[in-house]
Order: sequence, then C-alpha cells, then structure tokens
Amino acid sequence: MSQREPNILFIQTDQLTAFALSAYGNQYCKTPFIDHLAENGVVFDTAYCNFPLCAPSRYSMAAGQLASRIGAYDNAVEFPATIPTYAHYLRAAGYQTCLSGKMHFVGPDQLHGFEQRLTPDIYPSDFSWAPNWASEGQRDTSDTTGVTTSGACADSVQLQYDNFVQQEAIKKLYEIGAGADSRPFFLQVSFTHPHDPYLCQKEHWERYDGLSVPMPKLGAKPADWHDAHSRRILAQHSMLDYEFDREDVKRARRAYYGSVSYIDDCVGDLMRALDENSLADNTVVVFTSDHGEMLGERGMWFKKTFFEPALRVPMLVHCPSRFSAQRVRTPVSLVDLLPTFMTWSGDKTPNLIEPLDGEDLTQFISGNDNQLDRVIRAEYLSETTTAPIYMVKRGFLKFISSVDDGNLLYDLENDPDEVTNVAAHPDYANHVQWFKDDIESHWDNATLTQDILLSQKRRQLLNKANEAGRITPWDFNETDAERVPWYRGQQGYNAWAYDYTPVLDEQ
Repeated sequence: MSQREPNILFIQTDQLTAFALSAYGNQYCKTPFIDHLAENGVVFDTAYCNFPLCAPSRYSMAAGQLASRIGAYDNAVEFPATIPTYAHYLRAAGYQTCLSGKMHFVGPDQLHGFEQRLTPDIYPSDFSWAPNWASEGQRDTSDTTGVTTSGACADSVQLQYDNFVQQEAIKKLYEIGAGADSRPFFLQVSFTHPHDPYLCQKEHWERYDGLSVPMPKLGAKPADWHDAHSRRILAQHSMLDYEFDREDVKRARRAYYGSVSYIDDCVGDLMRALDENSLADNTVVVFTSDHGEMLGERGMWFKKTFFEPALRVPMLVHCPSRFSAQRVRTPVSLVDLLPTFMTWSGDKTPNLIEPLDGEDLTQFISGNDNQLDRVIRAEYLSETTTAPIYMVKRGFLKFISSVDDGNLLYDLENDPDEVTNVAAHPDYANHVQWFKDDIESHWDNATLTQDILLSQKRRQLLNKANEAGRITPWDFNETDAERVPWYRGQQGYNAWAYDYTPVLDEQ
C-alpha cells in the first residue's frame, strides 16, 4: 500500500438494495459504471445496514455504533452533537471533510464534523416526524401511491435535489484538483435516489425498452401469512390484504431500476471528475446505501423490515493502486466504515475514545477473509412497532426478536426467501438459546423501551410548543422566511414527493 494517506470519495445512495446490482446477481438493471467499480475493486458479498430506516442507519454508520447506543431511535430524533462521527475523526486526523447531499441530520447541528457542507438536507431537521407508540395514527408517507403513481417523468423534486448534489460535488473535486487545499479529502456524496417515489427520467426509462421486467419472487400474501411486524407495516402502508395490478408492479419496478441507472450515471461523472483532476490514483472510492428496498417482495415495499431485500446493501471499495480486485465473503455492516476510514487515515483514535460496534474492513481485504460466522446486529425502534425489535445474524441463521412479537429464525442456506420460521423447531433449539443470550448481553430491553417512550413524549411536547409563534428552522443555511424546494415538514409528504413533471407520451 501507498504510504500517503488516501483521499476518500464516499458515494452513498438511499434505499438501494444490493440485489438491484449485477455485482449481486441482478441481470436486468443497467449499471455499467458501478459494474466497473465492482469488477476492478472489492465487493463485499454480504453487507448489511444496522437499522432499516434512513436517519438511524446514517447516524449509526457515521458513529460506528448501533443506533440504540446513541439515542438514534427513528427518523425524527436528534443526532447528538456530542457523538463523534467519521467526519470528526478524519478532520482531527488532518483531512478536509466535505458533504454534498442528504444525511437526514435532525437537530441544530447540521454538520457533525463536516468542515464544509455544499447543499442543504432534503428532509425535516426538526421533530415533526416523531413516532408515537401510544397512538400510531396515519402517516402521510409511503403508501400505495408509491406503486400506483410511478413511471417516467421529465423532472421531479428528487431529481432536482440529486442534480444539485452532483453538480456541487463535481465542482468541489475540480476545486480540490486546482490545489486549493493540500490536505487529503473526505468527500461524501449522498443521493436520495432510488428512494421512492418510483419515478425516473425518460432516458433512463427507455434503457429498459423491450426488456421483460422481473417480477417479485414472492408476490402479495394474505394477512395471516405474515408475521406480526410485517402486518403492521403493510397496514401502515394500506397494503395489508391488498394486491396491486401486475402492470403497476412492473411499472414501479422498472422505474426503480431506471433510478438506479440514473445513480450509475452520477457515479460515472464522479469517476470522470477524479480522473480529470489527477485524483483517481490515490482516492479510495466507497459505494453503498443506507438500507435496501423490498420492491414488492412478499407484497411489501420500501423498508422497515429485516428481510434480506431491505437489510442488504451494496458495499464496494475501489482503489486499484491499493486493493486488488476481489470478493470478500465475511459478512460486514455499515458500522464497520468508521474504523475502516480511520485505518486508511493512519489514525487509531476512535478505539481510544469509546468502544465501537464496527471493525476495520481492511483486515478482510488483506487475506483474513474466513470469518463466515461473523455476527451482524441490527435493530428497529421506530414507528410500526410496539417494542424494540432486534436482529442478530450468524452464519446462515438470522434471528429476529421482540417481546411483543415473539421470535423468528430463518435458515438462509435452506430457505433464502425467509418463508419458514424455524424458531420453535427442536433442531434449532441451541441456536435459539445462543441468539437470546446474545440479545440479552447487548441490549437492556426494559431500559431501552423506557428511553424510547420518554423521547417520544418529549418530542410530542416540543412539536406542540413549536407550533405556536415564530418558528426558527435548523435547516442548513436557511431562514424562516425562505421557501425552499426541499421537504421541511410544513406540508403533506406525498403532496411534496409527487410534485413532478410527467412525460406526456405513452409509457
């Protein structure tokens, strides 16, 4: 390896399941630039998020710790400014740290260690999305509209945002290339695509002309087929005991893949900017997502579940001057990124500050790729549940547990589609006990539940108080007098998200 600290270009997507990419077996989606990263870089075969929801996943990833340890319970909880992130650590180690795009930061700190932020965020920075386990109510997000209103568009608010993110990121790379700052850089470029709505531009839609859209392996099922948590999610989305028209499913899935192709074009432009500014040789490019997407499997869409399509994310590392092309079998997760970035920087400070839940991925790249039973942990603490839900995976076994819902155990080797719950099967009794012991040793369920409920009550009061009088927003570089195109919670989410320009000709 080179002795000079590498630059790090961290490209992140939103709601991109690993199974959408050819590197993970997809033969339909067209992603030549991402394919190039995979073919000439390191592909982690099984990478997971640690919380299948945007903000908690990102906070956990940035801190290298499970969300419950840092109070990151849902999409509307403050990310504490006292929690060090990879941006803090890298900045302290001598890096210039810069963010272009979405991080879903909630709270007055909209930087969290980033020295420079090139764009605003795209979702509310306040507590307006706070859940309420005591009274769930109806949420104006992620419902049947996502599937029925899908297809090609000329423009959308999400496209406007990601185009802005891309423009500012490329401008920054040219600024760095001009020698404005001699420090190594950490640039995170974070897109909101292919997050629903399932809308893509006509040029990306047309790339799939004449191709048969692959349908879900498992279609919609009756309510009693599903586990308790899945039933709650489907009910929240108005999809319980509901089956979409086949053409709606095909159109939504095609548009999703079209959005992935849009992201692929963005990756190609970023790689070109590295080349044109003589930055490519000493820049490690990392590509991943905050969580996956169900995309109609089991009749489910979006995320908030521990099934593989929603939990699995791509994890690619590309820097041919440092790492040979290879596939890594050892399971990894997003909390592993912070210690990995710090190893590349040559700084071991994080391990001296506090224990982390992640490990340096470089050890698996450099030949120690034999930990197939490495344990992966995830959790879900947000809306559509009545108690914390924990996921622990070891080897081919995935265990999901909640005091209200009971236990689920799936043997992914024999049951890759996670259809048969073997938690009560006598052949798996010892495994179930091991998983129960692991959960008990890593989570204090009673205390965590109390903390979550108190947090929700506090934020409900704060929301009520903040509705009176003048509102001072926390949004980055915005004032209360500004009208911005990004979603800030002052209107219904669907009314904002589906503000798009349709393509007039037939789809």
